[in-house]
Amino acid sequence: MPYEVTATRKRPQTFSALVGQEFVAATLTSSIAQGRIAHAYLFAGPRGVGKTSVARILAKALNCEKGLTATPCGTCASCAEISRGGSLDVIEIDGASNTSVNDVREIRDEVLFAPNAGRYKVYIIDEVHMLSNSAFNALLKTIEEPPPYIVFIFATTEVHKVPATIRSRCQQYNFRLISTSEIKEKLREASGELGVEAEERALIWIAKEATGSLRDAYTLLDQIVSFSAGAITLEKIRETLGVLGIDELNDFVRLLRSGETGKVLERMDAVLATGVSIEQFVADLAEYFRNLLFLKSGIAKDTLLGYAPEDFDSGVRDSLTAAQMEKAIELLLALYRNIRFSLNQRFELELVLARLAELDSMISPAEIRDALREIRGGILAAPGVSLASPSAGFAPASAGGAAAAGPAGAAASSPAASMDPGLAVKRLIETLRREKPSISSALEKCLSARLDDQDLLLTFGAKDRFAGELALKEKDSLSARASVMFGRSVRVKVAFQEARAESVKVDQRVELLRKVFRGEVVKGEGHGGEPV
Repeated sequence: MPYEVTATRKRPQTFSALVGQEFVAATLTSSIAQGRIAHAYLFAGPRGVGKTSVARILAKALNCEKGLTATPCGTCASCAEISRGGSLDVIEIDGASNTSVNDVREIRDEVLFAPNAGRYKVYIIDEVHMLSNSAFNALLKTIEEPPPYIVFIFATTEVHKVPATIRSRCQQYNFRLISTSEIKEKLREASGELGVEAEERALIWIAKEATGSLRDAYTLLDQIVSFSAGAITLEKIRETLGVLGIDELNDFVRLLRSGETGKVLERMDAVLATGVSIEQFVADLAEYFRNLLFLKSGIAKDTLLGYAPEDFDSGVRDSLTAAQMEKAIELLLALYRNIRFSLNQRFELELVLARLAELDSMISPAEIRDALREIRGGILAAPGVSLASPSAGFAPASAGGAAAAGPAGAAASSPAASMDPGLAVKRLIETLRREKPSISSALEKCLSARLDDQDLLLTFGAKDRFAGELALKEKDSLSARASVMFGRSVRVKVAFQEARAESVKVDQRVELLRKVFRGEVVKGEGHGGEPV
């Protein structure tokens, strides 16, 4: 008997044998039991999760010789032909190689003929998103009102590329990725059928590498069985496929934590000399730091980590903060994205490893913020020191160059109680030039300043109303600064100088002419400059 790959041998033949698609199986089973057969189905989801298998099972359920049933027998002639792919009533079409409108026209002509032996003629179009726009348009009428014996089943991995006009005419079923634990169990079952002993850690690694695709897992299992000599272990996988094991990763990251960049680069050279690619090395390191972050967050599920929690070096995990782990992952992911465009991939890797060796010297924004808070608390705790309120901003420098702060500053400024208001405004302009340049520029437009008891009145011209309104918005901050300058409480107020209306002498004759001829008044030359 010829060899059959595991993915084909383990293809599910009934709805109950589906893995990870309970919603799809339950819905289709119920609709078949009630006789509610749609004329078009759209199966969407990632690769290797059972879309084509479900399409074939549905075709067998519709054409089984034992009647319309959700549990096809699998032994009758119709079921056997569909399983082999030789049924005349189940036509499987590859959408990637039959993209033209002419291919769809052939289908449109064929649907006019009744099924050869079964109840339904089923068209399974895989990768339907590859059809051209013209081909989709040619399908519209056919799938909207097909003959009662026609059923279309479309399968796609990129449902967003299928036109909405097609999706609206189909019952859509979304297939999900299969969990790592479910894939692991199916791998254990398949390896048992092959007579191969499989280590638990090796099965978890294969399941994780499949990334939710059972077909990918079976394909990888067949490859590993070929060189495992009857026993699959993680060590054999690591040596043959060029994958770093958990022990090597622990040793390497432990060396990174020592901060000895030279030894880190030497170890990197030794790892790459064993045949591990740079991309695989970066991916393994990124996954290792990701797993450390999971453990730091209290996640210890082995199907998420890929290894048992006790396999990770606790010393390395405890020596890193969550922020440092996140930074390491960020650096490695950026390296993986950019490495394909690099002048020299090895140079890029060496640079990132040198940075990772100095991970302790990298400071996150949160750490800077906490340090500033600590410094501020220490300053406030010192005797005789206080900080101005946020609304008051920074006190201006005194004549001696020291900042006025608190009661001592007010006392130092008391001789300035008779300060000229204009000089005070100039000092405000100079003080705010760096801190708030927009307010400083607005104060430069001030026409006059007058001190009236506790009110510092700033007058702006009518054309500088915007500058005055800007100063008015900051009156609280300006009042606080002015109070420090004058040594007493001062409130800043803003006033605007009204524009004077110019009296214009209107010549009634000229006005009458302007209205009659719909013109405008200009100054004519040779008329003494008088309006004409």
